Amino acid sequence: MAVYTEVDDEALEAFIALYDIGTVLSLKGIADGVENSNYLLHTSTGSYILTLYEKRVDADDLPFFLGLMNHLASKGVACPTPIVQRSGDMLGTLSGRPAAIVSFLEGVWPKKPLPRHCAELGAGLAKLHLASRDFDLTRANALSVSGWRPLYNACRGRTDGIIPGLGREIEDALDFFDAHWPTDLPSGVIHADPFPDNVFFLQHRLSGFIDFYFACNDALVYDLAICLNAWCFEPDGAFNISKARALLQSYSQVRPLCADELAALPVLARGSALRFLLTRTYDWINHPPGALVRPKDPREYLGKMRFHRDVTSPSAYGLDL
Repeated sequence: MAVYTEVDDEALEAFIALYDIGTVLSLKGIADGVENSNYLLHTSTGSYILTLYEKRVDADDLPFFLGLMNHLASKGVACPTPIVQRSGDMLGTLSGRPAAIVSFLEGVWPKKPLPRHCAELGAGLAKLHLASRDFDLTRANALSVSGWRPLYNACRGRTDGIIPGLGREIEDALDFFDAHWPTDLPSGVIHADPFPDNVFFLQHRLSGFIDFYFACNDALVYDLAICLNAWCFEPDGAFNISKARALLQSYSQVRPLCADELAALPVLARGSALRFLLTRTYDWINHPPGALVRPKDPREYLGKMRFHRDVTSPSAYGLDL
């Protein structure tokens, strides 16, 4: 979440009048994240999240994102639910941007994830995957292996200003994944961005998932590969095998992983690290001046990519094979 587009009072009042959620009491920008403009909205009926979708989000994808949240909520998965306008629409326009209001999800995200958080995450993610099996809409993963080289090309020639030799290392990784990316794995709808700040807890129990704006159809185990990178490394770059074991074991208790998924996990985790290295590098180079958001340091994910490059077996993630 972030703020790129400001909303004036008159436009906000007109937009809120399209809903049955009372009158505006306050609106406060949320600075976390990198994609859309987000505000905490308080009205006379409660608290909500107002999102303005920025140019990086394809407006044609919004029915998928909003419909998915509705579907998951109907299946008992805790997540924000889109608020419907009096017209029946979930989507409108505000300050020249597509905009939607969703329910407010109680909880806080863990600043220092522990193994017990990872266990809760694993079970919750497996339930999300199972709940989305009969969701009718589909969306390709635009940030999978086929999208990485174009993303790198948009940064070519400027990456070594971040880390000397980074461009060559990225190109070597791209060549590897073009030849070795796993296919034919069990697939379905994945969250695709289950970072700690998108997973809420109440008293160490998972209270829900937020920010579904990267959700797509892909290999289900790819979500776990993302989680290994986002949850299982310490601030000093060390890999925490206890967190990885808790994550994968709790996931497998709800949706067992097949042999092919386990075998593919090191390559998928390495690819996940490259994906976030690339998007962070792009955002670092193309940071909009004046935006109420700070781009994330891409160097963190270079270290993670190197770690997974040296993994030869999923046992390195704490699994007993």
